[in-house]
Amino acid sequence: MPTVSHFWELILGTIIALIPMINPLASAPTFLAITEGDTHERRLQQLRMACVYMVAILVSFLIGGTFIMGFFGISIPGLRIAGGLLVAGIGSTMLMAAPREVFTDDAAQQAARAKRDVSFSPLAMPMLSGPGAIAVTIGFTSLATGWLDYVAIILGILVVAAITYCTLRLSERVVLVIGTNGMNALSKVMGFLILCIGIQFVVNGVVGIATDPVLLRGIRDAVQPR
Repeated sequence: MPTVSHFWELILGTIIALIPMINPLASAPTFLAITEGDTHERRLQQLRMACVYMVAILVSFLIGGTFIMGFFGISIPGLRIAGGLLVAGIGSTMLMAAPREVFTDDAAQQAARAKRDVSFSPLAMPMLSGPGAIAVTIGFTSLATGWLDYVAIILGILVVAAITYCTLRLSERVVLVIGTNGMNALSKVMGFLILCIGIQFVVNGVVGIATDPVLLRGIRDAVQPR
Protein backbone atom coordinates (compact mmCIF):
# COMPACT_ATOMS: atom_id res chain seq x y z
CA MET A 1 0.00 0.00 0.00
CA PRO A 2 1.63 3.29 -1.07
CA THR A 3 2.24 5.91 1.60
CA VAL A 4 0.58 9.32 1.57
CA SER A 5 3.93 10.96 0.74
CA HIS A 6 4.39 8.63 -2.23
CA PHE A 7 0.87 9.53 -3.43
CA TRP A 8 1.65 13.25 -3.39
CA GLU A 9 5.08 12.65 -4.91
CA LEU A 10 3.45 11.00 -7.91
CA ILE A 11 1.02 13.90 -8.32
CA LEU A 12 3.78 16.51 -8.14
CA GLY A 13 6.10 14.42 -10.31
CA THR A 14 3.44 14.14 -13.01
CA ILE A 15 2.83 17.89 -12.97
CA ILE A 16 6.54 18.76 -13.02
CA ALA A 17 7.24 16.33 -15.88
CA LEU A 18 4.26 17.25 -18.08
CA ILE A 19 4.19 21.04 -17.73
CA PRO A 20 7.53 21.61 -19.54
CA MET A 21 6.55 19.03 -22.17
CA ILE A 22 3.14 20.57 -22.92
CA ASN A 23 4.53 24.09 -22.39
CA PRO A 24 1.21 26.00 -22.47
CA LEU A 25 2.92 29.41 -22.48
CA ALA A 26 4.84 28.58 -25.63
CA SER A 27 1.65 27.15 -27.17
CA ALA A 28 -0.25 30.40 -26.60
CA PRO A 29 0.77 32.12 -29.87
CA THR A 30 -0.10 29.03 -31.93
CA PHE A 31 -3.44 28.72 -30.15
CA LEU A 32 -4.26 32.34 -30.97
CA ALA A 33 -3.17 31.90 -34.58
CA ILE A 34 -5.24 28.80 -35.35
CA THR A 35 -8.34 30.25 -33.65
CA GLU A 36 -7.99 33.62 -35.33
CA GLY A 37 -11.36 34.97 -36.42
CA ASP A 38 -13.31 32.97 -33.83
CA THR A 39 -15.46 34.72 -31.27
CA HIS A 40 -14.29 34.73 -27.66
CA GLU A 41 -16.95 32.17 -26.70
CA ARG A 42 -16.04 29.91 -29.64
CA ARG A 43 -12.34 30.12 -28.76
CA LEU A 44 -13.03 29.12 -25.16
CA GLN A 45 -15.23 26.24 -26.30
CA GLN A 46 -12.43 24.95 -28.53
CA LEU A 47 -9.99 25.28 -25.64
CA ARG A 48 -12.25 23.39 -23.21
CA MET A 49 -12.72 20.50 -25.61
CA ALA A 50 -8.99 20.43 -26.40
CA CYS A 51 -8.18 20.05 -22.68
CA VAL A 52 -10.78 17.27 -22.33
CA TYR A 53 -9.29 15.46 -25.33
CA MET A 54 -5.79 15.93 -23.91
CA VAL A 55 -6.78 14.28 -20.61
CA ALA A 56 -8.51 11.43 -22.46
CA ILE A 57 -5.47 10.79 -24.66
CA LEU A 58 -2.94 10.81 -21.82
CA VAL A 59 -5.08 8.71 -19.46
CA SER A 60 -5.66 6.18 -22.26
CA PHE A 61 -1.93 5.77 -22.80
CA LEU A 62 -1.35 5.62 -19.03
CA ILE A 63 -3.88 2.83 -18.52
CA GLY A 64 -2.96 1.02 -21.73
CA GLY A 65 0.77 1.36 -21.13
CA THR A 66 1.02 -1.89 -19.16
CA PHE A 67 -0.84 -3.83 -21.85
CA ILE A 68 1.35 -2.34 -24.59
CA MET A 69 4.52 -3.24 -22.67
CA GLY A 70 3.34 -6.82 -22.05
CA PHE A 71 2.16 -7.33 -25.63
CA PHE A 72 5.46 -6.24 -27.17
CA GLY A 73 7.66 -7.67 -24.39
CA ILE A 74 9.06 -4.26 -23.43
CA SER A 75 10.86 -4.10 -20.09
CA ILE A 76 10.48 -1.17 -17.71
CA PRO A 77 14.15 -0.08 -18.03
CA GLY A 78 13.87 -0.33 -21.81
CA LEU A 79 10.75 1.84 -21.75
CA ARG A 80 12.50 4.43 -19.59
CA ILE A 81 15.52 4.58 -21.90
CA ALA A 82 13.44 4.79 -25.09
CA GLY A 83 11.14 7.42 -23.61
CA GLY A 84 14.11 9.33 -22.23
CA LEU A 85 15.81 9.44 -25.63
CA LEU A 86 12.63 10.69 -27.26
CA VAL A 87 12.03 13.33 -24.60
CA ALA A 88 15.68 14.42 -24.63
CA GLY A 89 15.55 14.76 -28.41
CA ILE A 90 12.51 17.03 -28.20
CA GLY A 91 14.18 19.13 -25.49
CA SER A 92 17.38 19.40 -27.50
CA THR A 93 15.44 20.55 -30.55
CA MET A 94 13.69 23.25 -28.51
CA LEU A 95 16.97 24.34 -26.92
CA MET A 96 18.89 24.60 -30.19
CA ALA A 97 16.08 25.98 -32.37
CA ALA A 98 16.58 29.39 -33.94
CA PRO A 99 14.33 32.18 -32.60
CA ARG A 100 11.07 32.46 -34.48
CA GLU A 101 8.34 35.02 -34.78
CA VAL A 102 5.36 34.55 -32.51
CA PHE A 103 2.81 34.57 -35.32
CA THR A 104 3.77 32.57 -38.38
CA ASP A 105 1.56 32.14 -41.41
CA ASP A 106 2.61 28.67 -42.49
CA ALA A 107 0.51 26.06 -44.29
CA ALA A 108 -0.30 24.13 -41.10
CA GLN A 109 -1.88 27.14 -39.44
CA GLN A 110 -3.81 28.01 -42.59
CA ALA A 111 -5.17 24.47 -42.75
CA ALA A 112 -6.08 24.64 -39.06
CA ARG A 113 -7.97 27.89 -39.56
CA ALA A 114 -9.93 26.33 -42.42
CA LYS A 115 -11.23 23.53 -40.17
CA ARG A 116 -14.57 23.99 -38.43
CA ASP A 117 -13.33 22.31 -35.24
CA VAL A 118 -9.67 22.43 -34.24
CA SER A 119 -10.12 21.23 -30.66
CA PHE A 120 -8.87 17.69 -31.31
CA SER A 121 -6.45 18.35 -34.14
CA PRO A 122 -4.18 20.23 -33.97
CA LEU A 123 -4.94 21.60 -30.47
CA ALA A 124 -5.22 18.40 -28.42
CA MET A 125 -3.11 16.29 -30.77
CA PRO A 126 -0.27 17.03 -31.31
CA MET A 127 0.00 20.48 -29.69
CA LEU A 128 -1.00 19.60 -26.11
CA SER A 129 -0.64 15.83 -26.01
CA GLY A 130 2.10 15.17 -28.53
CA PRO A 131 4.65 12.33 -28.66
CA GLY A 132 6.71 13.81 -25.83
CA ALA A 133 3.79 14.09 -23.39
CA ILE A 134 2.63 10.60 -24.34
CA ALA A 135 6.14 9.19 -23.80
CA VAL A 136 6.33 10.80 -20.36
CA THR A 137 2.89 9.44 -19.44
CA ILE A 138 3.79 5.90 -20.51
CA GLY A 139 7.03 6.28 -18.57
CA PHE A 140 5.02 6.90 -15.41
CA THR A 141 3.44 3.47 -15.91
CA SER A 142 6.71 2.00 -14.62
CA LEU A 143 6.25 3.92 -11.33
CA ALA A 144 2.70 2.69 -10.69
CA THR A 145 2.43 -0.43 -8.55
CA GLY A 146 -1.23 -0.17 -7.54
CA TRP A 147 -4.50 1.50 -8.41
CA LEU A 148 -3.82 4.41 -6.01
CA ASP A 149 -0.67 5.20 -7.96
CA TYR A 150 -2.72 5.44 -11.16
CA VAL A 151 -5.21 7.70 -9.38
CA ALA A 152 -2.35 9.98 -8.30
CA ILE A 153 -0.96 10.20 -11.85
CA ILE A 154 -4.43 10.90 -13.28
CA LEU A 155 -4.93 13.66 -10.71
CA GLY A 156 -1.61 15.14 -11.82
CA ILE A 157 -2.79 15.05 -15.46
CA LEU A 158 -6.03 16.81 -14.45
CA VAL A 159 -4.05 19.54 -12.65
CA VAL A 160 -1.87 20.01 -15.75
CA ALA A 161 -5.02 20.27 -17.89
CA ALA A 162 -6.41 22.95 -15.54
CA ILE A 163 -3.13 24.90 -15.67
CA THR A 164 -3.09 24.61 -19.47
CA TYR A 165 -6.69 25.82 -19.73
CA CYS A 166 -6.09 28.84 -17.47
CA THR A 167 -2.87 29.75 -19.29
CA LEU A 168 -4.33 29.53 -22.80
CA ARG A 169 -7.49 31.32 -21.70
CA LEU A 170 -5.27 34.27 -20.80
CA SER A 171 -3.10 33.75 -23.89
CA GLU A 172 -3.87 37.12 -25.46
CA ARG A 173 -2.63 38.97 -22.36
CA VAL A 174 0.30 36.59 -21.90
CA VAL A 175 1.63 37.18 -25.42
CA LEU A 176 1.25 40.95 -25.08
CA VAL A 177 3.07 41.01 -21.71
CA ILE A 178 5.89 38.57 -22.48
CA GLY A 179 6.45 39.52 -26.12
CA THR A 180 8.32 37.67 -28.85
CA ASN A 181 11.71 37.70 -27.12
CA GLY A 182 10.18 36.50 -23.87
CA MET A 183 8.43 33.63 -25.62
CA ASN A 184 11.67 32.58 -27.31
CA ALA A 185 13.55 32.73 -24.00
CA LEU A 186 10.82 30.74 -22.28
CA SER A 187 11.00 28.11 -25.01
CA LYS A 188 14.75 27.74 -24.38
CA VAL A 189 14.22 27.30 -20.63
CA MET A 190 11.49 24.73 -21.19
CA GLY A 191 13.69 22.93 -23.72
CA PHE A 192 16.49 22.66 -21.16
CA LEU A 193 14.10 21.28 -18.52
CA ILE A 194 12.72 18.74 -20.99
CA LEU A 195 16.28 17.71 -21.93
CA CYS A 196 17.11 17.17 -18.24
CA ILE A 197 13.96 15.09 -17.73
CA GLY A 198 14.82 12.94 -20.74
CA ILE A 199 18.39 12.36 -19.55
CA GLN A 200 17.13 11.41 -16.10
CA PHE A 201 14.76 8.87 -17.69
CA VAL A 202 17.75 7.31 -19.48
CA VAL A 203 19.81 7.27 -16.27
CA ASN A 204 16.97 5.57 -14.40
CA GLY A 205 16.68 2.97 -17.16
CA VAL A 206 20.42 2.22 -17.15
CA VAL A 207 20.42 1.94 -13.35
CA GLY A 208 17.44 -0.40 -13.58
CA ILE A 209 19.32 -2.66 -15.99
CA ALA A 210 22.54 -2.52 -13.96
CA THR A 211 20.74 -3.48 -10.75
CA ASP A 212 18.57 -6.21 -12.28
CA PRO A 213 18.82 -9.27 -9.98
CA VAL A 214 18.90 -11.65 -12.95
CA LEU A 215 21.83 -9.75 -14.50
CA LEU A 216 23.69 -9.55 -11.19
CA ARG A 217 23.16 -13.26 -10.59
CA GLY A 218 24.49 -14.05 -14.06
CA ILE A 219 27.59 -11.91 -13.51
CA ARG A 220 28.18 -13.51 -10.12
CA ASP A 221 27.88 -17.01 -11.57
CA ALA A 222 30.24 -16.08 -14.40
CA VAL A 223 33.03 -14.74 -12.19
CA GLN A 224 32.79 -17.33 -9.43
CA PRO A 225 35.28 -20.20 -9.83
CA ARG A 226 33.75 -23.55 -10.55
